[in-house]
This record gives sequence, C-alpha cells and structure tokens, in this order.
Amino acid sequence: MNSLVHHLLRASAEKYPQHEAIVHGAARQTYLELWQTVQRMARGLRAIGVQRGDRVGVLLEPSLPLVQGLLGVSAAGAAFVPIHPGLFPEQVEHIVRDCGMRVLVTDGVRAVKLQEAMARCPALECIVCVGSLPAECGKFRLHSFEAMATATEPGVERDECIEVDLAAILYTSGSTGQPKGVMLTHRNVLAGAEIVAEYLHITHDDRTLAVLPFSFDAGLNQLMTALHTGATCVLLKFLFAKEIVAALAKERITGLAGVPSLWNLLTQDHSKLPETALPALRYITNTGGAMPLSTLARLREALPSTRVYLMYGLTEAFRSTYLPPEELDRRPTSMGKAIPNTEIFVLREDGTLCDPGEIGELVHRGPTVTLGYWNQPELTAQVLRPNPLSAPELGVPDTVCYSGDLVKADEDGFLYFVGRRDNQIKSAGFRISPNEVEAALLRCGAVHEAAVIGVPDEMLGQSILAYLAPHAGVAGGSAVLEPKRVLEAVADLLPRHMIPKEVVILDKLPHTSSGKIDYPQLRKWAAEAKPQAAS
Repeated sequence: MNSLVHHLLRASAEKYPQHEAIVHGAARQTYLELWQTVQRMARGLRAIGVQRGDRVGVLLEPSLPLVQGLLGVSAAGAAFVPIHPGLFPEQVEHIVRDCGMRVLVTDGVRAVKLQEAMARCPALECIVCVGSLPAECGKFRLHSFEAMATATEPGVERDECIEVDLAAILYTSGSTGQPKGVMLTHRNVLAGAEIVAEYLHITHDDRTLAVLPFSFDAGLNQLMTALHTGATCVLLKFLFAKEIVAALAKERITGLAGVPSLWNLLTQDHSKLPETALPALRYITNTGGAMPLSTLARLREALPSTRVYLMYGLTEAFRSTYLPPEELDRRPTSMGKAIPNTEIFVLREDGTLCDPGEIGELVHRGPTVTLGYWNQPELTAQVLRPNPLSAPELGVPDTVCYSGDLVKADEDGFLYFVGRRDNQIKSAGFRISPNEVEAALLRCGAVHEAAVIGVPDEMLGQSILAYLAPHAGVAGGSAVLEPKRVLEAVADLLPRHMIPKEVVILDKLPHTSSGKIDYPQLRKWAAEAKPQAAS
C-alpha cells in the first residue's frame, strides 16, 4: 500500500527496477538505484539525529542529489522543505527560522555563503553538503551527502509516519508580509500525483522534462506523478529557450509543464521550436496564470500533434481545475472544470452558490486541501473553513479551501478567472507579496516611500510596477532617485522574479484621507498610462 511519499518510489522500484527514473545530463539512475540511494540517505539522516516530524531543508540546483535528498528526508520520517535556489540569504533565513529547521541539505559553496544568515537560526544544528565539505562553517556540524548516499547498505526500516502526517512545507508569498509555509501531508502529495496522472494519462512510458522548481507546487507534482507511474523525470536548469527545445528532442520528452513566461519564451524566434521535430511530445500543461491567446496560437502551430492542457491550481490545494484539450477551440480562455475526485464551488460572500455568469470566490473541496500554514492558525482559519454546503445531518462539516481568486462559470460549468480579492501579484508563475518587494525598495538609499502593484503583462501574466518617493530632506527631491540605480540596488536584495519591471519616481505618493498609500489611485494611473504627479 502506498501511503507515504517515498512509497511511490518503492512501488515503482519493485515494478520497474531497471527503468530510468531520474536523468540530469549524463547522470542517470534507474528506479532500483534511486530507491537504494534513498534508503541509504534515510539511514544517514537518522544517524545524525533526524527524527520523525523534523523539518529538513533541501536547497540544491536541479540534480540527482536534489531528488535523492527530498525522498531521503521522507524515508527518514521527516518533512522536506524545498528551497528555491535563486533566493537570497535573508529569504533563506526566513524559511529556516520560520519552520524551525534542524538540518539543511545544500552544496558546500552555498553553505559558506549562507553561514552568517544561518547563524541567526537557533534550531538549525547541522548542514549536509553535496560536493566538497568546507573546512568549517561557523557553529554547524557538517556532514557529507555523498558519504551518506554510499556508506551504508540499503535496507527497509520501519516507517513511523502515517499518511496524515506532515510530508512537506512549501513556502509561498501571500498578499502581505513574508512568505508562509503551506503544510502538505503525505496523503495530499499522493492524491495530487494520482489525480494529475489520471487526467494527463501518464504511464511508465512517459518522459517528463522538469524545468519548474520543486519549491513550486506544480514542479513538485511533476516529480511525484513520474514516481507514481514509473515514468522518467528529466531535470534541466536552463538559461535559453533553445536549451529546453534541445532537451525535448534529445531525451524524447513526452510531457512538459510550464508557466506563461516559459511558453512566451519558447514561442520566440530564437527558441528553434518551430523548426525542431518533436514527435514524442504528447502533451504540455500550463499553470501559474493565464496563457496569452497569441502565445497559445503560436504553440499550437509549432506543435500541431501535441495536446495542450490549461490548468489552474494553488499551493494550498495543488491542482484545482483543468481544461481538456478538445475544449481549446471553444473555450481558449477557460480554466476548465474540477480535476478528478474534487469539487469546485463558486460562492458568494454569504456562502451560497453563484449563478452562471456571476462572479464569486473559487472554493476547493477534495483530498489535496492542505493542513494550512505552518504556525499561523489565524491565517489558516481565514483560508481553510468549514464547508458551507455540507448537509447538517452529516455532523461536523469537512474543510474546504477559499482560494482568494474571483471566478465565474458559464452555463456549462466551465470556469473563467476574473481577478484576486487581495493585492497579490502573480508573475511568471510566482506569487509575489507586494510588501516584501516594498521592504527591499525602502532599503535603497534615498527611498522614503514605496508602493508596488501588478500590471497586466502578456509575457509574465503580471509585471511589477513600483512607485517611489524620496525622503523629504534629501536635496534635489525626486531628481536624486534614478530608476536605473534603484533597480541595480534592489537586484542585490531580491531574486530576479521579484525585481520591478518598471520604476516610477514621484515627489510624493498619493494618500487616502486616513493617511494610507492610495493604491487604487496608483492602479488608475497605471491603467491610464499617464504621467503621474501626486497632489
């Protein structure tokens, strides 16, 4: 019975022992080899003190050790926390501190770069390093990843966890403040893998190209569906679109998941997609925002025999809806309907169902609804609530997830995205907190006030527009602030996807009568694309 995350790997290793499981460049492991490595990693982690329920971070570039580390943590009975390799030390520190992480798996170079930030994390005790061990790394005990992966004989130890235990924490930005940790149970992860594999018709003959980070729910799900079906997962870190196209051809990839910015990149002339034969590519999936119709048209022209699935999801519930490829011509802007074994409601504020065409909040019911946010019960209670449509005679209602996304359904029940209830920005597949970007901008020299909004962008879904005002006492006023210098400064504080695409300098920002920054006015200015001047 598969009830825990690493059981997916164990089952496929028993069924397809010599089938390729993971590929990264020239490095390859079969399912049996991967399962043996994961067992050794689990023993090694337990030997250094990792216990049931501990949080173990995995901060690595796409590689075999990344997959081995995540699954090894699961097999050790702990919860893995994938960390995006593009994050800055302060952002990594927030994640490590917030979840009380005891062990971090990373490479030796990063361990040295992060040691000052990690020293401020009281629960962190040791770092497991891929590659060469640093001579020293502050207060932390250092262990070799390679030694763990090869030192002990593989063997099955008794699992202590059950399916409702914590399996992973994925950190995602909210509308305000620092990123929050979404808690996934083993049952959540397995249900997501089973459901997505069902409607994408994934089998052990498939070969998926993983270009989305495993810290992103869709990226993690892509790995788990491969493990569930015994398919091959090919890892790729890329800089240029042509590298993706080359990998699709060389590795005979059958499935590729992406976000709108990736598809926009692939449909540019320099990608070589139109002139590259990809007979094996059976399907592609889009998530993380609506795909522009012009991009969709170019993809379908370049890939006439490839099925296109438009999907929608949120970290708190993995996938929620998908549009079958046969509906693309009739409903190219639709999010589709509920994924298997899932109900999707469109509710009014009073908890009643909306009529067709009426805008309401998307609410998700099903086995992929998470436990909530790590150590944030009040925020969890806002998003995970009792099902208002439960029959009273059933007793305590089940829990449903309020997405914060406003949608509407047509007469046939197909859903369409309208907007957000909050000011969260969705750009290039990332959910971005405006407050986090504003906090970084306020550290850039003469900036007195900063306001960040999302504006429509065909390439990114939304791009980040920042309005800045200088300190009142700064000689020269707004002339002191130059957009180019601000962007150069903030590039040292934020990862690329959080850097504003445009910066507008004002003498002062508009305020409401209560003294708060007037965001509606800024959005109006952005929509009108007029020269702005605060009055």
